[in-house]
Amino acid sequence: MVKFLPLKQAVAENLNDGDAVAFEGFTHLIPTAAAHEAIRQGFRDLTLIRMTPDLIYDQMIGMGMAKKIVFSYVGNPGVGLLRRARDAIENGFPRSIEIEEHSHAGMANAYEAGAAGLPCAVFRGYRGAGLAAVNPNIKSVTCPFTGEVLAAVPSIRPDVTFIHAQKADRNGNVLVEGIIGIQKEAVLAAKRAVVTVEEVVDNFDDLHPNLTVLPRWTIAAISVVPGGSHPSYAHGYYARDNAAYLEWDEIAADREKFQAWMQANVIEKSADDFAARVEHLRKAA
Repeated sequence: MVKFLPLKQAVAENLNDGDAVAFEGFTHLIPTAAAHEAIRQGFRDLTLIRMTPDLIYDQMIGMGMAKKIVFSYVGNPGVGLLRRARDAIENGFPRSIEIEEHSHAGMANAYEAGAAGLPCAVFRGYRGAGLAAVNPNIKSVTCPFTGEVLAAVPSIRPDVTFIHAQKADRNGNVLVEGIIGIQKEAVLAAKRAVVTVEEVVDNFDDLHPNLTVLPRWTIAAISVVPGGSHPSYAHGYYARDNAAYLEWDEIAADREKFQAWMQANVIEKSADDFAARVEHLRKAA
């Protein structure tokens, strides 16, 4: 049964040391507030799963929370490297991490297989690519009907998935609009799902029928965190904070500057701070 909880409690009740966890979002609706709460609570030995790890995974890796990342693109979108992730991969700082790299198609199909309760995903992919040489989880199978050789990867079944969305109704159903990415499949594939939302409304009766609505039985907890996607954007609520992505490249490039920024802007802050962060972006949305 879905519960409406403060974010601190929702994270504490659903995330554990050693979990495989997805904080999913594709440019849009990235669950930054949830990731920051996980950082404040100091979880360790996580397997971080995401199609496009960006700032929040750079922060979690830099804080020593990850033992492994499963991904299909790693970078600061529109800017360049994830410097804390690179430091961990190349130099083992603050700890060494394992990497499992896929294509976007591989990750999307693996999430869909997980959502369907299947053990693996089978699809056309990785032809002419070298990823199979460095990722033993990329296999090939022969179609029993056509003889075609296809790619196969294990399904993704996170212990817990975190996403951000625009609205929840009072019954605990969640509305996601705009670029959906793989959020829906990531929720359905997970054992538990926690959603942060911009607001709670009475119902979705006055909205058009062609919507992505996650029913309440797919969700463990909902937390109301206005601005909880910053510096990414929330369609209909606030724009992307492009300056924050540019600034992050300089912050993350230096270990000491990174630690100081995290202390001041994450450790010593709370989820209540996010609404103030996006006030100047709402006019541009």
